[in-house]
Order: sequence, then structure tokens, then C-alpha cells
Amino acid sequence: MPKTTASESPVPDDALAALSYEEARDELIAVVARLEAGGASLEESLVLWERGEALANRCQQWLDGARERLSAAQGLDRPADADEEDAR
Repeated sequence: MPKTTASESPVPDDALAALSYEEARDELIAVVARLEAGGASLEESLVLWERGEALANRCQQWLDGARERLSAAQGLDRPADADEEDAR
């Protein structure tokens, strides 16, 4: 891993946004494993933690988007007024 400070991210935000769900999840798993293994300096642990948080947020964005798509496909995102109009 390249040497970074706590305020830096090893991968820029635009690269993070380009990750697929699977890529972000796999990297998150690797980050957690490195943290759980111990042996990292405090600084490296902080960088890993921040990266893990960013990856977890990216995964959540993917999951939220998938949930919205499923709801839309099932018609669950329709306003209540639309249901009343259909009943008339």
C-alpha cells in the first residue's frame, strides 16, 4: 500500500465512484481483514478505516439504488393519489 496520511485516500473519490458493487465489497472485505489482522501503525490503521468507511458508503449507494429500482419496477414508488385515481 502506498504511504499516505490520514487525510489522503489511496484512491481518488472519482475512482471510488467508478467501482462496481462487487469491486467495492471485495476491497472492503480486504480492508477489514487487514484491520482485524493487526500490526498496522496507527496512521495506517486510520487510513484503512477511512477507506473502509468510503467503501461501505459506496456499497450502500449501490444497494439503495438497487432498492429504488426494485420499488419502481414493482410500482411501489407511486404516490397514494395515483392509487385513488386508478380505483375510480
